[in-house]
Amino acid sequence: MEQLIGIKFIKKRKSSTLTSFRYILFYNFNFTCQGLESDPATAKWVASGVWTFYMAKLSELLDTVFFVLRKSNRQITSLHLHHHTLMPITAWCGTTFYPGGQGILVGFFNAIVHIVMYTYYLITGFGDEYKKHLWWKKYVTILQLVQFLIIGIHHINSFFYACDYLVSLKILTTFYSCFFTYTFGKFYYENYIINPKITNRVGSSLKKHN
Repeated sequence: MEQLIGIKFIKKRKSSTLTSFRYILFYNFNFTCQGLESDPATAKWVASGVWTFYMAKLSELLDTVFFVLRKSNRQITSLHLHHHTLMPITAWCGTTFYPGGQGILVGFFNAIVHIVMYTYYLITGFGDEYKKHLWWKKYVTILQLVQFLIIGIHHINSFFYACDYLVSLKILTTFYSCFFTYTFGKFYYENYIINPKITNRVGSSLKKHN
């Protein structure tokens, strides 16, 4: 079924290749300050990709619903709620007013991080017997921290260069990056540096039940 839908979707569309994506992101991307694409065809292609990314971000809000259904209140933290409150607002602003430019790098790193993160969530959903394989949990948090640091540094650096990108969006994304660098850093510090024994005890109890 999915294959038939996919074939119908791309039948009347030009083929999309990783080469074009690589060109936009790396060969034609200004890592100091990237404005909107000047070529109309390229700008339309990028805007379409940004909109698809935004729709995917909205679908991620369902993870809170799944946490509630599984009665996994431990995962519905203030950090989780803050992230899912600010994320749609920031993503909507970028998608609506300036789809592309600096935001491409944000989407690129965010997509990579969320592939890893939702792989982790998928494994946790298989049951306690699979949780012994989730020793890499803290590295998901580290990856999230690296993401916010790179995005924050990139946007702070862009203030020193002129390009066709809204300053207000630079400020919003910089604030977003700094805020979550702090909150995710605090989460990592409290859970893996101050109280690593708690994490180890949870892992040990899981092993006893397996």
